Amino acid sequence: MTLSNAALKRLAKLKQKKYREEMRLFLAEGRTLVEEAVVSPKHLLTDPNAVKQLSTLATPTSPIAIFPFLDVPATELLKDRDRIVFLHGVQDPGNVGTTIRAAHAFGAGVALSAGTADLYNPKTVRATMGSIFHPPIAREVDPFSFLKEAEVVGFSSVAAVAEGGEPPTSLAAGKLVVMVGAEGGGLPESVVSACARTVTIPALAESLNAAVAASILLYEAYSRVLP
Repeated sequence: MTLSNAALKRLAKLKQKKYREEMRLFLAEGRTLVEEAVVSPKHLLTDPNAVKQLSTLATPTSPIAIFPFLDVPATELLKDRDRIVFLHGVQDPGNVGTTIRAAHAFGAGVALSAGTADLYNPKTVRATMGSIFHPPIAREVDPFSFLKEAEVVGFSSVAAVAEGGEPPTSLAAGKLVVMVGAEGGGLPESVVSACARTVTIPALAESLNAAVAASILLYEAYSRVLP
């Protein structure tokens, strides 16, 4: 597809969050992302000049596609999945993208709090390796109202903490919300207290990053429902 220079300049603004929110569109760069998509792009660009203008990489990767926003309301997330990972204040786009990939692998949905890295940041999108198109994802989710609503529809909840929690093997097989905070700061005490239980991953390292912790806990929860 060939676009005018004016159209390309407008789409290049999608590198910035405020324009993504305004247009409700995001950039996906590279063949893996484009091929993983389960929705049709608004634009698919392969022309080298267009790719160079829109790319956020030092070495642009073709093709670049423009997709509509994918996130869903939190209520829909609770209907679509029995296992949900909630990232609270995780600011690294790579961790958020990798967690989304793990959620895709282990059949879970994803909730993102305010203050968590933008779902549509190009770094987040790339880190998902195409998984952004598969699990339901809700963003700007308030943890306290979400946990209350989840409890009403039969979910239990567990907060990942650095020490003092139960082992991951204790995770239940039913509907479950797993709360994970940023490495270092972890979850606020108020969020931990709002969860029914706590879980601690035994490790020799002082701490695990959010994506690693989330992946381990999602696998443990997923393994409870395997045939």
